[in-house]
Amino acid sequence: MSIFFTSYADSDLFGKLIFIMLFALSIISWTVLIRKIKLIKFVKSQGDETVGRAQSSDLKSLLFEKDFSISENPFTKVLDSISSKTSQILQKNHHFKENHRTFLSQRDMQVIDEFSSMTIYKEVKSLGHDLFILSTVVSLAPFLGILGTVWGILISLGELQKSASASNAIVLGGLSTALATTVLGLVIAIPALIAYNYLKNSLSQIGSEMEGFSHHILSELELAYRNVEV
Repeated sequence: MSIFFTSYADSDLFGKLIFIMLFALSIISWTVLIRKIKLIKFVKSQGDETVGRAQSSDLKSLLFEKDFSISENPFTKVLDSISSKTSQILQKNHHFKENHRTFLSQRDMQVIDEFSSMTIYKEVKSLGHDLFILSTVVSLAPFLGILGTVWGILISLGELQKSASASNAIVLGGLSTALATTVLGLVIAIPALIAYNYLKNSLSQIGSEMEGFSHHILSELELAYRNVEV
């Protein structure tokens, strides 16, 4: 790292500005990267716990008696959305039924499924709402590195053009900026690219797991409340 600080010290004002922007991008990138990876790991662990408890619990107790005490996460939000919409529809159906048994029609199941899918979409979107920062860093950091490279070479050539005996410090400072900013831009962009692809894939897997969880609850719900009378 000392070579980058040395190159920064040897750069002119514009070169220093490029270094500052690259250092800022690095801090932002690593902050988002670490926070998102921790969040994804937490959601996965809580999701596994939610699915496990759901599979071992009675459906009616799970949905309507709220016998489900774990911290809030996207999977429990899906469960809550199914519970609230099912309760709403069952109350409506009970109001129009003369007998004591209330059923869910195929259209009712479609409405609950659509409501659950909308919740899953919102949760996945919420989990990935600031991933654009990493994709921006991936695109911007190398361009800033190239800008520093071009500027450093331009400074060096400009000094050589002024005088064949130009100060070695000025020439070397330009070349140092040219090489260091390129390396720094790539060093920032590569981890951001790896993290971005990892997080996008993880979000896709979480979305698929939430859909599978939702389908499991809906299938159990249909078995419990479908009308088998002819």
